[in-house]
Amino acid sequence: MKEKKTKVKSASDDLDQTIANQGKDKYILRLYITGSTSRSILAITNLKKICEEYLEGRYELEVIDLYQHPSLAKGEQIIAAPTLIKKIPLPFRRIIGDMSDREKVLLGLDLKEVQDKKDGQKI
Repeated sequence: MKEKKTKVKSASDDLDQTIANQGKDKYILRLYITGSTSRSILAITNLKKICEEYLEGRYELEVIDLYQHPSLAKGEQIIAAPTLIKKIPLPFRRIIGDMSDREKVLLGLDLKEVQDKKDGQKI
């Protein structure tokens, strides 16, 4: 009779896999805009540059025009535009504005760690 070979998976294997996949999460982003205003176009342009630089090939960006789909504003509780919503990976985040404050966007997308201004340590 042949013996079945079973692979035992340990907690350290799971940890190694998690570490290997860290930073490879796929990002699901939704940008809510209002028509083709200068702020909307600027938000799209700035966000695409950031995504291509930091998330190349690992993001989905859906741009939603609230003039064409006003009911979506209520469902997502959008009170200002442009608004970026990071759906995945968690935690869920909202960033309001034209995405020109690169530091704020990177922090909101968890692509940069916050540094304590007093002693320069990462938080």
